[in-house]
Amino acid sequence: MTTPSIAVREVMKSLDDLLPGRVERDAPSGALTTYRCGGPIAALARIDRSDDLARLAGVLGPHPDVPILVIGRGSNLLISDAGFAGVAIALGGEFERIDVRPGGNSVGNSVRVRVDAGSAAPLPVLARQAAQAGVGGLEFFVGIPGSVGGAVRMNAGGHGAETKDVIVSARVFDLATAQARELGVGELAFGYRSSALGARDVVVAAGFAGRDDDPAACEARIDDIVRWRREHQPGGQNAGSVFTNPPGDTAGRLIDACGLKGVRVGGVVVSEKHANFFAAGPGAHADDVVALMDLVRDRVEAATGVRLVPELQLVGFADPSEEAPG
Repeated sequence: MTTPSIAVREVMKSLDDLLPGRVERDAPSGALTTYRCGGPIAALARIDRSDDLARLAGVLGPHPDVPILVIGRGSNLLISDAGFAGVAIALGGEFERIDVRPGGNSVGNSVRVRVDAGSAAPLPVLARQAAQAGVGGLEFFVGIPGSVGGAVRMNAGGHGAETKDVIVSARVFDLATAQARELGVGELAFGYRSSALGARDVVVAAGFAGRDDDPAACEARIDDIVRWRREHQPGGQNAGSVFTNPPGDTAGRLIDACGLKGVRVGGVVVSEKHANFFAAGPGAHADDVVALMDLVRDRVEAATGVRLVPELQLVGFADPSEEAPG
């Protein structure tokens, strides 16, 4: 593992005293990502309450250079085999709540219903609870195996919708200033799989606007999305789309057209079911994933002139210029 700096070691000692029993040293990152591989994290702080987040900010304040990584459900994350020599934050507890408010405001012929969720709430759970309560418009979240916080940070989307289409605002805690602020859609500055949030911005909650709908109709749409995913996307150890879609095309089509389905590096292979999904098997390493990404990207560029951009968040690898933005 990469050796933590003196500043990181000082922060780790302070966190041990401040959050007893909730800080893990050399935490295996594979258990925190859907690829199930990767190196150790120097310090993993599990935060269940807002006041703990404020305490964490107090420890980090004097050390602005300490690397920070906020981990949700790890469905878009890969940490190198060398590990992460910084402080990772995993939210739980009160940050997992979901609140569907009864009633709403009339807009045209529909009624808007507010749904509030903590950043650690799983998106599929959010979609299903909203559907059961008769709130439409959030069904697409059932097909995204991430968290609310991750959806806000990367403007997650699928099935013709994105987070920016349904979010009202997000509550964000700034670890640099120890202040929380409410950010609207404009301030979040959403782009394609991106937002204005920085490494020290921690999403703690978000509010979404759904519409009053028939629960049976909502649940039928959810069933359709789940059925489509089973038919078109692989299960197992993967992190969804590896590359973003280039303008006017899809990464999966380009990779498939180059005959790369089934190509393997170590324990990782380009899925036969969906070419923009890389499946990890027994004995797979994080470095295998990145080596396969490099191979695929080079061959696609050589054949088509298109340089694919990672959607996967890469942490701790040698060439940060090739990492996903955000």
